[in-house]
Amino acid sequence: MALIVLVVILIVIGGLLAGVYNRLVGLRQNANQAFADIDVQLKQRQDLVPNLVETVKGYAAHEKGTLEAVTNARAAAAAAPNVEQRVQAENALSGALRQLFAVAEAYPDLKANAGFMQLQGELSDIENKLAAARRFFNNAVSEYNASIQQFPAVLLAGAMGFQQRPFFDLGENRATAEAAPQVKF
Repeated sequence: MALIVLVVILIVIGGLLAGVYNRLVGLRQNANQAFADIDVQLKQRQDLVPNLVETVKGYAAHEKGTLEAVTNARAAAAAAPNVEQRVQAENALSGALRQLFAVAEAYPDLKANAGFMQLQGELSDIENKLAAARRFFNNAVSEYNASIQQFPAVLLAGAMGFQQRPFFDLGENRATAEAAPQVKF
């Protein structure tokens, strides 16, 4: 009788362990998928940036510094190897693009250019999709991080290789991102 009870207890514990592990794997995959969705939007944004820069170049040739900042920020964002560096690089690119649009405000002919308006509209659409993808990613990461800290998963998560994941947020760049861009001639 004791052997049967021991076997039942071991089966229940094994089932609980398998359930906890499978839940954590699923949550980690949700976070990975959410980050992949962000990557898709970032790639579309990076593909639009050269066209936008070329359009602006024709109207505002003396804004070389702003155009170089956008180009350099795009290159850094494309080369970022991990989440933390990607967040920093993409935030820098967002700031450079805001500066570029501030420059465009100073050029009425550019603002009226159909090509520029189309690119600006596409970029705005991508930025909205990117914001939604970031929210989804941060929600997935929040759920994942909370799950590896909850009992009974906390007893197993570290040993099974489940680690905290960083959020995709502005971090230290929040003040820069919220400030209005300055245009100087």
